[in-house]
Amino acid sequence: MNTPERPHPAHLVAARGVVEPFRVMKMLDLVARRTQAGQDTIMLCAGQPATGAPKVVLDAAADALYASPLGYTEVVGDRALREAIAAWHSDTYGVTTSADHVIVTTGSSGGFVAAFTALLEVGDTVALPRPGYPAYRNILKALGAEVVDLVCGAETNFQPTAAMLDALPAEDKPTAVLITSPGNPTGTIIDPAELARIAAWCEDNGATLISDEDYHGMSFGPPTATAREFSDRAIVVGTLSKYFSMTGWRVGWLIVPEDLVETIENLQASVALCAPAISQVAGRAAFTDAARAELDGHIDDYRDTRAALLEELAALGLDNYAEPDGGLYLWVDVSSLTDDSETWARELVDEIGVAVAPGVDFDPVDGAGWVRLSLCGPAADAREAGRRLREHLGR
Repeated sequence: MNTPERPHPAHLVAARGVVEPFRVMKMLDLVARRTQAGQDTIMLCAGQPATGAPKVVLDAAADALYASPLGYTEVVGDRALREAIAAWHSDTYGVTTSADHVIVTTGSSGGFVAAFTALLEVGDTVALPRPGYPAYRNILKALGAEVVDLVCGAETNFQPTAAMLDALPAEDKPTAVLITSPGNPTGTIIDPAELARIAAWCEDNGATLISDEDYHGMSFGPPTATAREFSDRAIVVGTLSKYFSMTGWRVGWLIVPEDLVETIENLQASVALCAPAISQVAGRAAFTDAARAELDGHIDDYRDTRAALLEELAALGLDNYAEPDGGLYLWVDVSSLTDDSETWARELVDEIGVAVAPGVDFDPVDGAGWVRLSLCGPAADAREAGRRLREHLGR
């Protein structure tokens, strides 16, 4: 019996599915392979705390394993966890935050996908800081949205301003504006007064402000304000990954206006069902005083590593970088050493066992002469990385 030949598809991959690689994650894969082969590598590339979850979280997870079947939670998240997030947000920033406006997501990454999908039509425009987190533009491309770059340099502390938004031509006026403070890859913090101006601009121009607050709780001095202090129309994104030291647990959250709750709930019901139940139940303990005492101690470690890296950069003659106000990163100009940060980063791993994040990941236009360094590891590792770099460069 002859079977009719099926036509071949015109293509196997949709154009919007072709996004830039997330080079930091590729670097992590490389480091993992080196580790498996017994090769020593100093990690300065990953935005992943070297510490694990607080002890009270681990204890809560152990108890939860036997306390219930750990089936699906509510689509919007375990109610007790949402109440803990809302209480923490209210107490931290002096705002009124209701658990009814909190949606627990599969990491903040799941939150971005949900928020972008709920807000944007194909062809809508989103204003992003450049340099900035690469996954933003990759997710937006996959969803058919357009990106308008807000080019940020030292003159604005590597953060966007309301004046930048006001200067956009009419055809580039965005549907949404996304900010990150403390920044990734820059570690800089938006001044609260400037955040207030950005929030006002968004309200005046019918744009939704999306505030990535994943690195809140991690400041070396300057205050971190939530966008919800200045606009109850803003969407706040948070996570247990960074300050709370729970990257692999995959719990994030959105705080959204009332009229977006049902839309995002319906989307999440089909896309994710819910965030991991064990992580949600254990995550409640992350907001306790005992957990916070342990977590605040990590900030001292990051501060020590920051100081060590700044000393090593000075010894290397690298004095152009974003002032690391908080978060987990240092954004460093290495254009005196390379005009191809991706190739250079690979060479450093192969030749001296030091892993850095290539700047082109975060700035596809001007990032070839920059790298991102992580504060996540111990200060001793930062000093050893500096020693290896000085030897490698003959300095």
